[in-house]
Amino acid sequence: MTGKNPGPLPDAALAAARALADQTFARAAGAPLIPGNAVRILRDAKENYPAWLEAIASARSTIHFETYFIHRDDIGLQFADALAERARHGVRVRLLYDWLGSFSVSLSRRWPMLSRAGVEIRSFNPPRIDRPFGWISRDHRKVITIDGRLGFVSGLCVGRHWVGDPGRHVDPWRDTGVAIEGPAVADLELAFAETWAIAGAPLPATDVPTQASIPARGTVMARVVASTPTTAQLYRLDQLIAAGARRSLWLTDAYFVGTTLYVQALKSAAMDGVDVRLLVPGSSDVPFIGSLSRAGYRPLLEAGVRVFEWNGSMLHAKTAVADARWARVGSTNLNLTGWLGNWELDVAVEDEPFARAMEAMYLDDLSHATEVVLTARRRLHLRAQPERRRRRPLALAKGSGGRAAAGALGIGSAVGAAITNRRVLGPAEARAMVSAGLLLLAVSGVAMTWPRVLAVPVSVMLGWVALSLFFRAATLRLQGKGLRWPRRRDGAPEPTDPRDR
Repeated sequence: MTGKNPGPLPDAALAAARALADQTFARAAGAPLIPGNAVRILRDAKENYPAWLEAIASARSTIHFETYFIHRDDIGLQFADALAERARHGVRVRLLYDWLGSFSVSLSRRWPMLSRAGVEIRSFNPPRIDRPFGWISRDHRKVITIDGRLGFVSGLCVGRHWVGDPGRHVDPWRDTGVAIEGPAVADLELAFAETWAIAGAPLPATDVPTQASIPARGTVMARVVASTPTTAQLYRLDQLIAAGARRSLWLTDAYFVGTTLYVQALKSAAMDGVDVRLLVPGSSDVPFIGSLSRAGYRPLLEAGVRVFEWNGSMLHAKTAVADARWARVGSTNLNLTGWLGNWELDVAVEDEPFARAMEAMYLDDLSHATEVVLTARRRLHLRAQPERRRRRPLALAKGSGGRAAAGALGIGSAVGAAITNRRVLGPAEARAMVSAGLLLLAVSGVAMTWPRVLAVPVSVMLGWVALSLFFRAATLRLQGKGLRWPRRRDGAPEPTDPRDR
């Protein structure tokens, strides 16, 4: 598509074009378009948390709660108490949290209280001796379903970061979620069932509703994009949206480290006349991610993409809205970890009223942001807004492993490009290369002076990998003979592949 509007199409041609677009999006995202839903925007914790707690209190049969982390603070305790209360009343409450994201929580005393109340708790993808690097992929989804009738999808985890601290003049984190009613909730339930089964025995079939079993509650068309590592479902969809946008594409992202292909897609859209905007944090909870994001500003700005930095404590939302017709809300950040490394979940909505509400929210966000521009000398410059002042961020969030991985990938991209000369580098990437150069120089010095310091851990790691390969090979041979390893404590057979767990 081109950014210059060629005029309205005949009805037959328009219907054919929409059918083709629907087929293309469905195949790229692995998610069909589901009609008959009601979808409501929930802005920040002040709207999300009360809606979640109210829904939890109304549950009569099941609560499925999947999150990256829950902080050990008063907000986390509030949700723990709410889940325990429903479990004591006979509701089947299942809580799935990421092992790395909630590492400190997994060691707390709070979970025994939940277990005693009857809450089923599982930790996603803890380290295993037979998979040395299996822990790298994380469950970054944030989804809640209630009784198979109501669902929530967002970028919010559970903790005081999202509430802020008025006494210290610290703003709440800015984030976005949606509440969904209708047949699309069945796909949320199915996505939860898949990750729940990875962490242990699968859900009973009676606890996973079908689309046909959930009545329509509105007119909104939606896709539930449940991405898994290496499938790139949302990445392919994001590329298609960037290529197909005709008038506007407005993006919000917490940890933007765009790939070369995606940056090129945004540049091409902007140069074709599309109004492309990117809103990112001005103060990040992971500082080096901010530096990596800024390293990618120059090519975007030179192509006509407008870049804005949030003035509050932290912008954590992951949203997009295109042509006042299509919008996305969810957990996926625009970096390789989000697109390719984690389990993520987003909802893509094709509905004009919803998209226009997203646009209005975006414009309001821009009134609390500072635009980044190129000066006459081609230097980056923050267009001042004296009536706004930046607020200091909260302390670094726990569970930043995925964001650190995204930063490492960004640094690796800059270093790889410098070594191979496969793309033009910007001045902002000099810091990443200096840091990488110093690190490599230090490792080289250690290797020459104390070779055993490196040889021993490398040898241990290689031996660990070798033993894990032998174990997997033995498991596969047993599987081929119709045998299994002994069952785990929960009664489920030990799986041979993550997708079978």
